[in-house]
Amino acid sequence: MASSPRWSGPQRRIGLTGGIASGKSTVARWLAEQGLPVLDADVFAREALEAGSPGAKAVIDRYGELAQTAGSAPAAAVIDRAALGRIVFRDPLERQWLEKLVHPLVRERFDAELAGLKAAPAVVLVIPLLFEVGLEGLCSEVWLVDCEAEQQRQRLLARDGLSAEDAQTRIQAQWPLERKRSLTDLVIDNRGNREGLHQQLRKLLTTPFEHL
Repeated sequence: MASSPRWSGPQRRIGLTGGIASGKSTVARWLAEQGLPVLDADVFAREALEAGSPGAKAVIDRYGELAQTAGSAPAAAVIDRAALGRIVFRDPLERQWLEKLVHPLVRERFDAELAGLKAAPAVVLVIPLLFEVGLEGLCSEVWLVDCEAEQQRQRLLARDGLSAEDAQTRIQAQWPLERKRSLTDLVIDNRGNREGLHQQLRKLLTTPFEHL
């Protein structure tokens, strides 16, 4: 088990992480179907850059039309997320700038949403960059959705229609799964079929964490 401090309290806070295209969204949907509240860092990050938001304005001020959807008004500029992705994933300094803008806004949303869910017995926090950003302390336990690196690459190519080069660049922007395995509390093997994945999740969800 990882030695990093975890959140302690009466609420079970499941931190769900993994690499890009490892299967986090599939696991999160299944947990939501079981009735668990799911808070997703990617959703909060998208909302932080919604048209007309301070975050969107900061992006447009920095990149101008390069990151703006054609025809959108300057006061309510719509971010072209694909274009923004190409900019930041090809330049580590630009990615760092964007992360410094978005990550504090995402953390604020987590704090606000958790405050409103105090009575829930369990909450799922989907945080792709959980270890990279150091948010383990928000979670009572951390689940890693794991697969092979080649599976990540193939799933990403099929899902997002990226070039092989762009897919590899996005994978390399995160810590490799092998590094995360040694830091996590529980590993979910997503190398096989959907039923095998669900069997693992049922066990994890119905067994108290301290007995796993």
